[in-house]
Amino acid sequence: MENEPKETTKLAIAAPSLFTLGNLACGFFSILAATKGNFAHAGWLILIAAVFDMFDGRVARLLGVESEFGIEMDSLADAISFCAAPAFLMYFMVLSTQPTWGAPIACVYTCFGVLRLAKFNTMARAGEGSKKYFCGLPVPAPAALLASFAISYSIMQGTGNGHNIPLVETYITHLYNFVWFMMLVLALLMVSNVPYAAFKAKREKKFTPWFLLLVVFLVVMLIKFPQNVVLVVFSLYILFGLLAVLYRAFRGIKIEK
Repeated sequence: MENEPKETTKLAIAAPSLFTLGNLACGFFSILAATKGNFAHAGWLILIAAVFDMFDGRVARLLGVESEFGIEMDSLADAISFCAAPAFLMYFMVLSTQPTWGAPIACVYTCFGVLRLAKFNTMARAGEGSKKYFCGLPVPAPAALLASFAISYSIMQGTGNGHNIPLVETYITHLYNFVWFMMLVLALLMVSNVPYAAFKAKREKKFTPWFLLLVVFLVVMLIKFPQNVVLVVFSLYILFGLLAVLYRAFRGIKIEK
């Protein structure tokens, strides 16, 4: 009986790491899938990695077992799943047709993503982070965008399972030719000082009928067109972050930490 609390503590400490390892494993197998041409499979693995990444920190805070070890492990897993894996996916799917600048663009994306992770950890240790905003685009966002694009495009090509919203299918057809440009923009946003909403600050929950209706609509769409919803949501998240910067600059509004 005396060993039970210790065993419980060990399980509590290990729980967040299991989610982090799940994140890392998904990134690893995503890279393998991309090298074999299974682009939709690779994209889904990146999105699953993002789900694991959402829970490891929350589980650690819930159990009260946050640690430097967990933070470092999380960053290493993110470097694989959200920096290297999306770059490999886009390289084998699109950029490999450009022998001169395809690989360098994928490399730049990976490097800038790792720089973003190092910047985030440094700011967090220095106490310069904000609960309301990320300084620069967080790496899971562009990774989810590229992964959902790969899945949607694969479905359009008939190499993936599922269905696309017709309007989104038209959109991704044109986007394919500008993947190189999109990756450079996303890479720059990751190392920029553009503030992006963190959704970490506690707020009073006010559920209006319109909000509940929106939630129901998104859930239905997510069940029917998951890859399209992820693509649209993260596209809007990235775009609104840029528009918010322009709006604040025009109105002279300062960011609150």
